[in-house]
Amino acid sequence: MKKYLLAPFLAPFLAPVLAPLLAAALTVPAIAQEEPEGPPSPNEIVAAAPAEEWTEIAASDLLVMQLAPDEKGKPRRVVIQLMPEPFSKGWVRNIRKLVAARWYDNISINRVQDNYVTQWGDPDGDDKAKAKPLPAGLGVMAEWDYTSYTFEMTSDLFTVFEPKPDSRMGDSYSQIVGFYAGFPFGFSIPDGPPKDGNEQDLPKAWPIHCYGMVGVGRNFSPDTGSGAELYTVIGHAPRHLDRNIALVGRIIEGMEHMSSLPRGTGPLGFYESAAERTPIFSVRMGDEVADLPRFEYLSTNRETFGKYADARANRRDPFFIKPAGGADICNIPVPVRRKG
Repeated sequence: MKKYLLAPFLAPFLAPVLAPLLAAALTVPAIAQEEPEGPPSPNEIVAAAPAEEWTEIAASDLLVMQLAPDEKGKPRRVVIQLMPEPFSKGWVRNIRKLVAARWYDNISINRVQDNYVTQWGDPDGDDKAKAKPLPAGLGVMAEWDYTSYTFEMTSDLFTVFEPKPDSRMGDSYSQIVGFYAGFPFGFSIPDGPPKDGNEQDLPKAWPIHCYGMVGVGRNFSPDTGSGAELYTVIGHAPRHLDRNIALVGRIIEGMEHMSSLPRGTGPLGFYESAAERTPIFSVRMGDEVADLPRFEYLSTNRETFGKYADARANRRDPFFIKPAGGADICNIPVPVRRKG
């Protein structure tokens, strides 16, 4: 292909003409593409939810974790909502005792494994001579405390997604899935009433490992963890951990401070030096923090959440061409916002 160049002797004559035209071309705004009309997106459905379909989270059910400032000196705060009883109540009670004893103050984030977890606790916890003493009175839980929970489906806090022939809302790790008080759960529902009083025939429910959920680190069985070592999921939902580790809550604000940390280079993502760890200055209950905003979640047992979940499973808003026809339970995050 030939290239045509402007002859040097013409430049002084054409420059005054070309310059304004070029400047005008560079300043013409791009024509914005108007969004076609169509069914509302999940975010639009949430935005339109009436105030009575939001549930306020009690400040006493929140943990406020203050990390060391980032490299630019910006404060980093992480807010965790604790799991409602009866689920994981032994560990949640331990966590409240650990907070009251100020045990979490001045520990650190010790592990960040890519597409898996961020974990925090006493960096010297494996060294009995250096380990930080735990407060007295912590409970010791059995394995059955986190493997499954017997429950009655009469509670109106349960929302169960029943599989339908034309829907792909099933689950690879549990019989059916749904929510309890805003948390994602797996369920097993027996075909009939209990036989001879056998508890195995009763309905079971258990919290599941979605992004942002907080769990209790433990050693090999029969150890079930005390709550002194905690982690949060920062990658694809590791559902194989369900019913193998206690889940005690979820991060509702500040998740970016946990998911964006440098990955550890040691085995399983543990940091290899103290300089790599992120210090945790303090952990307090929400009702101890004067400037903590009030938070609320979209009630998972109300009409708007049903519409929102359906929209997440079947994207019909204008950008999408082919609705998926279903969704993984962890791809239906429960909306949480600051109240007011």
